[in-house]
Amino acid sequence: MSITGKTLIELGYNPGKWFKEAIEVANERQLSGAELDAFLKTLAPPPPIDPHREHVPYHANIRAESEEEIANLKSVHATMREVMKTPTVISGAIMPDACPTGSVGQIPVGGVVATRNAIHPAMHSADICCSVMMTNFGKVDPRQVLDAAHSITHFGGGGRDDQFAFPAEFEERMRANSFLNNQRSLSLAKSHLGTQGDGNHFLYVGTSRETGETIMVTHHGSRGLGANLYGKGMYIAEIFRRDRSPKTHKTNAWIPFDTEEGAAYWEALQFVRDWTKLNHTVLHQATVEKLRNDPVHRFWNEHNFVFKDGDTFYHAKGATPLKAEFVPDTPDGLRLIPLNMSEPVLIVKGQTTETNLGFAPHGAGRNISRSQHARNQGERTVSAILAAETDGLDVRFYSGHPDISELPSAYKNAENVKAQMKEFNLGEVVDEIMPFGCIMAGDWQKDAPWRRKKVK
Repeated sequence: MSITGKTLIELGYNPGKWFKEAIEVANERQLSGAELDAFLKTLAPPPPIDPHREHVPYHANIRAESEEEIANLKSVHATMREVMKTPTVISGAIMPDACPTGSVGQIPVGGVVATRNAIHPAMHSADICCSVMMTNFGKVDPRQVLDAAHSITHFGGGGRDDQFAFPAEFEERMRANSFLNNQRSLSLAKSHLGTQGDGNHFLYVGTSRETGETIMVTHHGSRGLGANLYGKGMYIAEIFRRDRSPKTHKTNAWIPFDTEEGAAYWEALQFVRDWTKLNHTVLHQATVEKLRNDPVHRFWNEHNFVFKDGDTFYHAKGATPLKAEFVPDTPDGLRLIPLNMSEPVLIVKGQTTETNLGFAPHGAGRNISRSQHARNQGERTVSAILAAETDGLDVRFYSGHPDISELPSAYKNAENVKAQMKEFNLGEVVDEIMPFGCIMAGDWQKDAPWRRKKVK
């Protein structure tokens, strides 16, 4: 009797890609009974895993200090509890800058989720490897550094016309990876090199509280390259979710690391990390060369990425890694934590504890949405808001249009975040980069090329 897909379904197996091979081999070998059952078990995927009935416990390194923060923290806990029901999850933590993003069940900003043998693309989001880098220029006028950096950086949508040279070895690595070996990824990797995007990304210049030396800090992620990889990762993760855990929240789909796809995705993530570091570096080096300066010190760290320790994967959705093994290319253990444009960028060191899982906050976070913040300004004009919040600072918007949703009042109280870092043992501040000025994208969509074309 010929074996068909109906035969396998009647035996209790769910349809899948493996059916084709199983049917061909079983018919060729004329398997039946116990022999057929034993053979099918070697090909069939593991039975579906249901989410945990109760959420896995997590550590709350945060305290609400106002009505807005109480409401924010309530939402953070609601979404984090759902995340922690995901069957791969083994531990988690939230930081003082935590705030929800997306639907309930999606990891909050300021969240850390540890999983076993699983990479969850939505837990690092489309802005893969969002990160910060600093260069110490020594005793140089900060305005000169800001002017030089302004002349070479690029904010807003799209890539650059004057592209930086793309290393040949980077292209070779992309060609060798199934997630990156496509023309779209290669085009984005080349054209977005030396660009900083929009939103809360910035180029900040200030002076060390300890030495008075001028320091530049850049903040951005992997741009279109990372977003493209994220989309491909979510597609593959959804295939595994439907097979292995169909009752799991779609945003928490995962790619098992011990699969061909998992190994390739992990390699692609490491490439995107290297590309993002290069993206920072070309901007810093171009500024150095424009000033004909000999930099004193440079280091970087990501704060939106996945970190591996054995078969455990730590997904940091806006959390600064303190653990030395997580940032091996910054051997002195220093990390950067920006707050807002009117506050210092913190330089910190720290140790892994049971409650911080090896992480610290990544910034000041938000208690309310961008749109709610705009509504809270009432009838005040943009120029009045800007003058009040940036007095004494050289704040520039690359597009020429201010974005009030990125002003200091849009973020949590910086002093509260610093106090809670100390309270919950989330890193020790060893220096502060005092603000001089910064550049952000601003409201670049106000006269974006596509909008101008439509008006014309």
